[in-house]
Amino acid sequence: MYAVMLLKSMFEVAEPMQVTSLNVEFFKELVNILTDQISEKATKATLKLLISVCPWGRNRIKAVEAGIVSVLIDALLDCSEKRVTELISMVLVQVCQAADGRAELLKHGGGLAVVSGMVFGVSPVASERAVRILYSVAMFSGSGRVLQEMTELGVVEKLVLVLQVDCGRKMKEKAREILKFHSRVWKKSHCLNYDMI
Repeated sequence: MYAVMLLKSMFEVAEPMQVTSLNVEFFKELVNILTDQISEKATKATLKLLISVCPWGRNRIKAVEAGIVSVLIDALLDCSEKRVTELISMVLVQVCQAADGRAELLKHGGGLAVVSGMVFGVSPVASERAVRILYSVAMFSGSGRVLQEMTELGVVEKLVLVLQVDCGRKMKEKAREILKFHSRVWKKSHCLNYDMI
């Protein structure tokens, strides 16, 4: 755990070139730490380290190659701690900006369901991040099968709910964009009112 915290401190002052040249083995070790569930403190430190190195596209891809997405989804399925859920959701936001990250999320049997469950299920921060993940999936990986799964899981209803409740402007904008973009597919959904979008 202390090694992870030390690495995070080092990366905060490192040159971007050093941070973007991390190898897949580095990410595999972080995946192992998360998988081993050493302690909540170690998990949080590892997630914070991932957040600090995954803004760069190369690192996102390497993290996905190391198997981070399925480990994070499995962790979300077992997680009851709000802050850990928020940290996991931030890493997922980052890795789902890469096509491979979205593909891994969709490949996991509980991927979309657990992300959908975060909308109004944990905290305002987790809700906003969940909508960002759903936005990435719907806008860039929204095949017919994916849109059908989103309908079956109640994602459309949750996005409509986002428009109706008091939440952040950006969150509402993303929800509205998703609903507009796929309105032809979801037009038969009983909850979709075109006046809202």
